Amino acid sequence: MLGMIKNSLLSTVETWPHRVLRRGEKEQLSYEERECEGGQFAAVEVEGKPFDEASKEGVLKLLKYVGGSNDKGVGMGMTAPVSITAFPAEDGSLQQKVKVYLRIPNQFQASPPCPSDESIKIEERQAMTIYSTQFGGYAKEVDYVNYAAKLKSALGSEATYRKDFYFCNGYDPPMKPYGRRNEVWFVKE
Repeated sequence: MLGMIKNSLLSTVETWPHRVLRRGEKEQLSYEERECEGGQFAAVEVEGKPFDEASKEGVLKLLKYVGGSNDKGVGMGMTAPVSITAFPAEDGSLQQKVKVYLRIPNQFQASPPCPSDESIKIEERQAMTIYSTQFGGYAKEVDYVNYAAKLKSALGSEATYRKDFYFCNGYDPPMKPYGRRNEVWFVKE
């Protein structure tokens, strides 16, 4: 636990490498189209709980992993964002199922430590192109659903993207009260 706290407070945060392809604004919503690099990710699934509760549980497991709860006992440093896969129901609400991802820091990409928690899996993810919009505050399910609806409206019918899931992303530790960064990502088809 101490490793997790030290890791999130004192380490530098490595961001997921990406390249902005274009920026847009429509209906008072700014968005970007980005190409995100692939790589090794730690992932954990949580089912049967509301989005906010499941997300918190998954994030804490991954923070413990990068904080040293792994076969090498090494604190790896933090990466951002923490990416939560949300699965929308037909009414726009989110199903009681999430998959939380954290990109393995660059120095551990070639050989990530094995998680001590067996529910955490190391997965290879391919590069992807996404549509992204950003907002502040302490994000909850209602905020992600709201910004996903705004992004969908701003993109209109000309943009093609996956409708069966989207990513809810947080960049900041919980103890950062101001200037928080959250994003919703749609994966371009």
